[in-house]
Amino acid sequence: MLKLAAFAIWSAAAMLISKGIREEMDYEDALLARAPVWPLKGLGALVLGSGVFYLGWVVAGEPLWRSLFVGALATLGAMLNYGLDPRQDKLPDLEDVDPHHFLKSLEQARASLAVIRGRNGRIHDSLLHNRINRAARRAEEILDVLAQNPRKFREARKFLVVYIDGVSRVTDGYLAVEEEWVDPAMRDRLYRLMADVDQRFYQELDRLRAGDRFDLDVQIEALKQQLKER
Repeated sequence: MLKLAAFAIWSAAAMLISKGIREEMDYEDALLARAPVWPLKGLGALVLGSGVFYLGWVVAGEPLWRSLFVGALATLGAMLNYGLDPRQDKLPDLEDVDPHHFLKSLEQARASLAVIRGRNGRIHDSLLHNRINRAARRAEEILDVLAQNPRKFREARKFLVVYIDGVSRVTDGYLAVEEEWVDPAMRDRLYRLMADVDQRFYQELDRLRAGDRFDLDVQIEALKQQLKER
């Protein structure tokens, strides 16, 4: 039973370290990210060292000082092997926008889209369902563009604050009424509304990407001019 307890401690350490590694990989892959809330790799290393100490002192009957020493070595070895957890948010360097506000706005927008998708799964009207789904995909593309180019945040602030929230309220209001009680006129209005929303999202996405194309044109012309001067 004592050895099984030690195995349980090591299993918990392995789970913590494994989850910490996954969180670190997500953090490294993201252009913008908050640091993990809990330093899971560090906690896993401490739990691992505690398991080694427990096995030596309680199970094997080794002296206290030796068990502490070997447990500390195990903790240090795990930290050196797996590294430390990220502790700073990965934020862009923006001159006119608070990066914490920018990241929070993106997180809220993505959370709202997740809610919209969840509600859309409960909508049985196939046409309305497809239009909401298409608008949500377009909105996610816009958020991806903003994540890659945070300086466009001011341009898209209205989109983040007004449009996504508006779609969320519409889907919430629709589900508050039994679908069979939605009259044809109201249903037609919803169809046209979501078509307009999808078009507005498309225009927003095109406008943001047009800015990137313009920046690229400027860079190309600048490079051409530099080559001519040489």
